[in-house]
Amino acid sequence: MEPILSIRGLEKSFGDLKVLKGIDLDVQRGEVVCIIGASGSGKSTLLRCLNLLEEPESGQILFNGEDLTDIDTDLDGLRQKIGMVFQSFNLFNNKNVLDNCTLAPMSVRRIPRQQAEETAIRHLEAVGLKDFIRADSRRLSGGQKQRVAIARALCMEPEIMLFDEPTSALDPEIVGEVLDVMRNLARQGMTMVVVTHEMAFAREVSDRIVFMDQGVILEQGTPAEVFGNPKEARTREFLSRYLEDKAL
Repeated sequence: MEPILSIRGLEKSFGDLKVLKGIDLDVQRGEVVCIIGASGSGKSTLLRCLNLLEEPESGQILFNGEDLTDIDTDLDGLRQKIGMVFQSFNLFNNKNVLDNCTLAPMSVRRIPRQQAEETAIRHLEAVGLKDFIRADSRRLSGGQKQRVAIARALCMEPEIMLFDEPTSALDPEIVGEVLDVMRNLARQGMTMVVVTHEMAFAREVSDRIVFMDQGVILEQGTPAEVFGNPKEARTREFLSRYLEDKAL
């Protein structure tokens, strides 16, 4: 089966700093891939390259067989099928929850308002925000804002969801409510690429773990392989604190 996402030879620099050094990665339809690694390893840059929020210097990003980096590609059309959830929510503070979720479907996909609102309400209910549909976005907690951001991305009916450390800006006591939503998406078969520091979540939910270090994919495998028997010394070093905590 052709991968939904195929990355070949991806390179990205910021000035003299080479952040991605020839990344090769395939993501299968329905797969949950968690990307882990130390801060500065290139994880978020890789994720942002996948819908060209960051433009790579070289390499290919094939989505459903179409090269996102080709100047003849309908990039806007393909981006509609790639949902993105950021660390800092990126909600429109001047709009309520429902309007945040209907704006893109109505303006980009030309969905009629009634249909867009019905879809938004369904997704907001699914993420546990039934009682906040008309709420002022500014008055929500961090966890609620991130769940709105997930519902908003789902309203575009994406084929794949990208999550860039979706819990890193949240207080520890509300991280769980966002991870629960992501667990449900995984159970429903949503293709997901998740950059995360939540090792327990990665171990529980992912089909594959990708460990990045200094701009390269150093190791990848199933959670059992990477957490249970990491091959690389750097992977073992990175995971040591988590594995020690699990042993206590």
